[in-house]
Amino acid sequence: MRATRRKTILEERVMNDTAILSAAEVLRQGGIVAYPTEAVWGLGCDPGNAAALARLLELKGRPARKGLILVAAEIDQLRPYLQALPPDREALVLATWPGPVTWVWPAAECVASLLRGAHDTLAVRVSDHPQVRALCQAFGGPVVSTSANRSGAPPARSEVQVRERFGEGVDFILPGETGGRERPSEIRDALTGRVLRQG
Repeated sequence: MRATRRKTILEERVMNDTAILSAAEVLRQGGIVAYPTEAVWGLGCDPGNAAALARLLELKGRPARKGLILVAAEIDQLRPYLQALPPDREALVLATWPGPVTWVWPAAECVASLLRGAHDTLAVRVSDHPQVRALCQAFGGPVVSTSANRSGAPPARSEVQVRERFGEGVDFILPGETGGRERPSEIRDALTGRVLRQG
């Protein structure tokens, strides 16, 4: 029997790059993408697409008042969504990025209520997960990031769990692995530094 040749690292990288480009196109078309993050699988969409935001919230059963998180490859992708912080506070925030810390930051007036929820702030993170960063770069901006779970249920930890829980409700699943962290990202207040959720 003829042995099956194992994929080379280069072949796997090309396949992953193709998947990232496909995921970015799905986002641009208003779809919902599942992707691995630092600790759990996330669901994302275009933060500028109101219909996609509403569909994502409905898929999760998440109340709109809670708001959503944006992830990015770099701070400049997030700046249009944020008010300026005092320089000393911004320096403290940026010292944690890229990394698994989400900051609740005063939102720009233009930010949609479906992103902010019932708040005047927006939760944001510059991720250190390579696929999250690559997806944001391919998309050309930040992506919504909310855990892949029905509201109140544990988040998915694998691609298999995403498929079992959401089926055709998700338009594209980006193959990959989480960053291996046990807990989702820590959440802190950008103005005070107060920890809102332990990481």
